[in-house]
Amino acid sequence: MKHSKLLAGIILGSVIGSPVLAQDSGVIGPSPYDFNTDTWLQPWAEAGQTFGGTSGVHVESQDRIFVLQRGETELPSPIPPEYTNFAGSMGWNVLRGRGRVWENCIYVIDSDGNVLEVWDQWDHLFVGTDGPGPHRIRQNPYDEEKRVWVIDETGNIIYIFSNDGSTLLQTIGEKNVAAKDEYHFNKPQDVAFLPDGKFLVADGLGGNNRIVVRNEDGTYHSEFGATGDGPGQFASVHALSMGPDNHLYVLDRDLLRIQDFEQTASPTDDNYPNYVYRNTWSDLGMPLDILVTEDSAWVTDLNPPKIVQFNLDGTREYTWNLPVEGQHRWIEMHSLSVDEDGNLYGTDNQAGRPQKLTPQSGSNPDFILSPQYVP
Repeated sequence: MKHSKLLAGIILGSVIGSPVLAQDSGVIGPSPYDFNTDTWLQPWAEAGQTFGGTSGVHVESQDRIFVLQRGETELPSPIPPEYTNFAGSMGWNVLRGRGRVWENCIYVIDSDGNVLEVWDQWDHLFVGTDGPGPHRIRQNPYDEEKRVWVIDETGNIIYIFSNDGSTLLQTIGEKNVAAKDEYHFNKPQDVAFLPDGKFLVADGLGGNNRIVVRNEDGTYHSEFGATGDGPGQFASVHALSMGPDNHLYVLDRDLLRIQDFEQTASPTDDNYPNYVYRNTWSDLGMPLDILVTEDSAWVTDLNPPKIVQFNLDGTREYTWNLPVEGQHRWIEMHSLSVDEDGNLYGTDNQAGRPQKLTPQSGSNPDFILSPQYVP
């Protein structure tokens, strides 16, 4: 079976690969970015509401940036004087649903913070969700139609929309049904894409602890991974990122690590893709998202909130902390995406809002993120 071949590859890799334990924290320095909170995207919800827990962001271009939030936040009445323009300024943590209303979950902005589209026609997909709801928003870099993928953690389902949001083209999984088989997920977290149309699903936080490979039409192909803390095992597959030389980087939120796998089969082989474990990167507080470029991997981390840069051999290169007080404060950067000018867009799932960070004049270009690597 294809499933067995993938597991064999993992076992083989655990023999030939050895963990890289990044105990050396590398350089810790100042942020190479300026924060634009005061001048960028301002609250645009109706009176009495503001941003919700903002779980996902994806830059298609500077003219089209997709943002995913877990509903908006209903403000108290009267609004306390400490409120500025986001729930976190009142000391609120909206992750668990405080003040949540299932409205305006998907919207599109440009790099100047102008709201271009609000996909409120799809809010009904998330209404009544008994949990945090949608988790990631992605696009397949090989897809000429630029369809939009939303991974709904609580619904155990993946939605694929047309680029303009007019049509729900496909659903993968069964809504509100959690299982571990060829048709279902249990709290899926992310997707990543292969050039031949196959895609990988991070499945996930509900105990499945596997990566599912699916064909271009969404049907089941194979899977790999198991529950545990050894090579090729997972406790919570929270994010995926593709990198150079056919490598896949798997972020495990609960084991506080990244695992590096190499795809070794030819695209014409029956067992393609066949991922072989290579090494492990650790020394993280609670990693949440990963973006891989041509020569670096950038990880959003917690305890405290920060950005960590790794070289692709697993060496920790540079770390800078996010502010935790004031108007620019973060509780976490749950998701990140980068435009062609190096502007960094991050979403806060707890304080509730997106933020834009722009490279500082004169900052070291080695510490500025570039867009996700695509072969």
